[in-house]
This record gives sequence, C-alpha cells and structure tokens, in this order.
Amino acid sequence: MNQFLQVQPEIREALATQTPVVALESTIISHGMPYPQNVETAWAVEQTVRENGAIPATIAIINGKCRVGLSAQELETFGKEKNVWKVSLRDMPIVVSKKMLGATTVAATMRIAAMAGIKIFATGGTGGVHRGAETSMDVSADLTEMEHTSVAIVSAGVKSILDIGLTLEYLETKGIPVVTIGQNEFPSFYSRKSGFNSPLRLDTATEIADMLKTKWSLGLQGSVLIANPIPDAYEIPAATMETHILQALDAAQKNNVKGKEVTPFLLQYIAEHTKGESLEANIALIKHNAKRGAEIAVALAG
Repeated sequence: MNQFLQVQPEIREALATQTPVVALESTIISHGMPYPQNVETAWAVEQTVRENGAIPATIAIINGKCRVGLSAQELETFGKEKNVWKVSLRDMPIVVSKKMLGATTVAATMRIAAMAGIKIFATGGTGGVHRGAETSMDVSADLTEMEHTSVAIVSAGVKSILDIGLTLEYLETKGIPVVTIGQNEFPSFYSRKSGFNSPLRLDTATEIADMLKTKWSLGLQGSVLIANPIPDAYEIPAATMETHILQALDAAQKNNVKGKEVTPFLLQYIAEHTKGESLEANIALIKHNAKRGAEIAVALAG
C-alpha cells in the first residue's frame, strides 16, 4: 500500500471482501456549502450509501496522509475550518508534504480512490470547460484525470456554471464515455435539461455496471461520466438558472475572482440570489447521486 495512503479499517475490510464501496469527495463539505448544512449533508450522503448496500468512503488529506474514510469529528472539522486547502492534482504533493488540511476535488478524489482500489465515486457535479475557455484556457483538471483514472463518476452532469457543450466535446476527444441515466438529454446540474443530447443513455444500474466491466476488461483505461438527472421535485428550470449564472459570472469578473476560487464564489453567489433554492437543489442531487452510486457499486460487485 502507498505510504501516503491511510484507509479506514471498515473500508479496507470491504475492499478485501469485494463489498461495494462508494468514494465521496470532501470539497463539497469545505467549499461547496455553508455550515451546518455541509456537515449534515455529508452525514446524510454517507447514510444514503449505506441504505443502498454499499460502504461510504469520504476522501480528504489530513496530517500528511491521503485519508479514505473520515470520522465524525473530522467531518465536523472540514465543515467548520476556514483554512482548508482546496486540493486538485497539482496541489496534492505540497498539501501532503506540508501536512496541511486538504479537501479533495473530483480529480484528487478520483486519484486517491484509484490508489485504494475503489471503482465508483459519487459527487454533485464535475468540473469541465469554463465559459470563455477559448481565451482563458480554463479547463478543469477533473477532465484530464478522467482520461487516465479508471474510476466511474456519478454526478448530476457538469456544473451549469460551465460551458456544457465544450465540455461534452472535450470528453469525446479524450474518449471518455458519457452516459445519462433514464433520459436522452444531458442534465445541467440544477436542471434535468441542458439543450444538449447525451452521447449515451442507459436506464439501470445493472446495464451501467455491465458497461463498466466491459470497458475496463477491454483494456480501455479511464473514467465513465454517469449523469444522473436531479429529481423532478428539486429541479430549477435551466432558463431561470442561466439568469443567475450570468449575474454571478459578471460579479466574479468585477471582483477579479480567478482560478480555483471561481467555482466556490459562483455557487455561493447563486445560493444567496436564489434565496437558498439552489442550495436545497444541490443537497438533493448529491443524495440522489449517492443512491445511484451505491446501486451501481452493488451491481458491479455482483
């Protein structure tokens, strides 16, 4: 086992006995939503995974170790602490070597999950190609990591603050399958609609598990992006969200927000200007993705 990897005993035992395990990221806790909703959501997501037959594995970096599985106190720390490093791949060496507190993004969570032998990862929404990337070159490391790491991601699509069309084109170029569950249109995080057709559609956890087994058995390395549309009851119409997104992007530009601070700024701005409706939707879709992730993990282990 990698000297920098520390796997919680319950998760180590599950992996050894081929019990289904679902990886969960920690950036949602530290940078995705306010306290106490962040910690409450983290607990609810872990419980959802358990209720659907799998073991949750929340991933973070603590005291020089890539941790797979967090205690109740550690979840609370990530929810309250203000100086948690938002860790993507480029940040992992410095955060581990300096023994800093690090919340892992999709890219870093995928890499650590792969180190531990976990194949399924549930999150809210992935990163992607940012709007205006043709001049800024702002493309999330989540996408490049998907090309190399064989961990499937269950999400509500890519975050709607991004350029969804360019993101889908990028994923195609990199040979990363994009599968939407139960509908032909690719979802856009807060909304079930995006205006873009999904490249692929599958309707059951068993079909998705069969596809994952086939892909990796063929020697085709890399991820599969499994898009799980937000439940109808929590959907915010895409046109409504687009208005808030454009306002948030304008505010970010005026405040000179750049780099890895952009996404947290936009999500907080949108939450404030939708009177919490976007936060409620965010929590609902994360739980929904955890459920789907557990179902797929169970099917994959079967």
